[in-house]
Amino acid sequence: MKVAVVLADGCEEVEALTPIDVFRRMNIQADMVGLTHQDVMGAHQIALHCDKVVDDSLLEYDCVIFPGGMGGAHALRDNDQLMELMQKRQANGQWNAAMCAAPIAFARYGLLDGHDYTCFPGIDQETKKVAPTRHFKEDITVVDPKGHIITSRGPATAMAYAFCIADTLGLDTKEIKHQMLYDFLKKNI
Repeated sequence: MKVAVVLADGCEEVEALTPIDVFRRMNIQADMVGLTHQDVMGAHQIALHCDKVVDDSLLEYDCVIFPGGMGGAHALRDNDQLMELMQKRQANGQWNAAMCAAPIAFARYGLLDGHDYTCFPGIDQETKKVAPTRHFKEDITVVDPKGHIITSRGPATAMAYAFCIADTLGLDTKEIKHQMLYDFLKKNI
């Protein structure tokens, strides 16, 4: 089992690092993959150093994860190499995940066509323009098994997003949720 988080300049750092943190705590390979270079500057001026750069090895991951952040999401959306790889992943029935503003990339790639998803409030209007058959939901996380897509809303939902991805991939998250006090948080809000 292994996952990749694809990072571009302007990415939302909390959304990028939370899945990496959760999967690495579970001893699952979680690679930080730079869109065009290994050094990425987040939206809030947090410098991130990636393990590698986007290449065909993205086809080998159990899930490829996109964080939001408008600058990062637009860079992911506009990259034709990444679009081709993600289209191949969906055609192969592989899981892909995007949160916050990043579903705009999935919309351009055609991955949302006819599928359920969620995103940051207002981004759904942008996705509607290029993916009119998509089905927007206001849930914290949305899993569309037919499209092999997992999506979430924004920075505060990053932990729910990471656990949703792990659960969808068939991992047992009960212990890690307890260790990270996620079960306590869910019970008390």
